[in-house]
Amino acid sequence: MDKLLISGGTPLSGEVAISGAKNAALPILCAALLTREPVTFTNVPRLNDIGTMLKLLAQMGVKVERVRGGTSGGDTSKVDAGDTVTLDASSLDNPVAPYEMVKTMRASILVLGPLVARTGEARVSLPGGCAIGARPVDQHIKGLTAMGAEVSVEHGYVHARAGLAGGRLKGARLFTDMVTVTGTENLMMAACLAEGETVIENAAREPEVVDLANCLVAMGARISGAGGDVIRIQGVAALHGTTHRIMPDRIETGTYLCAAAATGGNIRLTGTSASYLDAVIDKLMDTGCDISFERDAIRLKAPQRLTAVSIRTAPYPAFPTDMQAQFMAINAVAEGTAVIRETIFENRFMHAVEIIRLGADIKIDGNTAFVKGVSHLEGATVMATDLRASASLVIAGLVAQGETLIERIYHLDRGYEALDQKLTALGARVQRVK
Repeated sequence: MDKLLISGGTPLSGEVAISGAKNAALPILCAALLTREPVTFTNVPRLNDIGTMLKLLAQMGVKVERVRGGTSGGDTSKVDAGDTVTLDASSLDNPVAPYEMVKTMRASILVLGPLVARTGEARVSLPGGCAIGARPVDQHIKGLTAMGAEVSVEHGYVHARAGLAGGRLKGARLFTDMVTVTGTENLMMAACLAEGETVIENAAREPEVVDLANCLVAMGARISGAGGDVIRIQGVAALHGTTHRIMPDRIETGTYLCAAAATGGNIRLTGTSASYLDAVIDKLMDTGCDISFERDAIRLKAPQRLTAVSIRTAPYPAFPTDMQAQFMAINAVAEGTAVIRETIFENRFMHAVEIIRLGADIKIDGNTAFVKGVSHLEGATVMATDLRASASLVIAGLVAQGETLIERIYHLDRGYEALDQKLTALGARVQRVK
């Protein structure tokens, strides 16, 4: 199992390209299930989760063609480095998502809505537990039931049928009890082929939801309101093929900005936009960073030492839970004390114990962390517990004196494309070891 060895103390400097967004690409790949025509996606990130999703679609009968993107001459600032993926679901014949594939990636639940809408039936394994807390699928089931599907949970599988075999879902007014990104995406995709109008209230507003809606509209769907808390979908008889470019990864963008801030660096990120990151950018400016913007690039110059900033996570457009761990890392070496409140997931402070091993002063009280900045961290061996926790340990390792060894970095490979290569291009001393 690979590990990451970091020799800290070097400010990040230079330019690097941001990859396509994992959290946009996964539901958009599932959207290909809604049409018999080929659909092509560009700027698809090269991540383990993407590979898992493509294998899942292939075993359903989808033809998958993946053309590897790449950089020229090691130029990591090249924007168009993502893969191009073409999916042809005309021969879809096995609307089943088995446990063996779903257990490694919770986003697999996103095939449920498209499969029921297109084939009238789906059998999808429940995703199981998650290290950072419960992510129930009851809102997905509740919405599909309101649209006329017969849904049962048997032997660990969600089995959904739209009436008789090959039946069609019916439009409905759906209200989710909680804001759920995957729930909104699943129901929006299902509604595209439903009979009549579907209204999703209390919808997630994340940019990735908007990117999915834009892709579906390009395929012939009739959707309005994406990006707001009420989304309206007029069902159509069929969708057609299209070509769609995956949006930049805002969490990868924020992670590199935090890494540069913590190390006192000066970097330029290309192929990205600040328009999805208002809450994160505002907090980084509060730490004392100088940030400037171009049409598709962001530049950050860090002060000699950061000022601590308090954060409270909440659904978009508020501060994202996926950036909480990274800000804990930068607050660990900032001037002052920060209060971090996590309101989305009940078990998302596991990285705190590992950062404390590096010398951080962090106290946890329920869903609140109190982080008192220290003058420096010291390298040690730490263990990643989830994707964003891994990113926080990388940032802490880049700052720490001496060597930091991060174990279980398969979490990183799920969500950060070529992280070690990109950091090396920015001057960091990082190497992957077996």
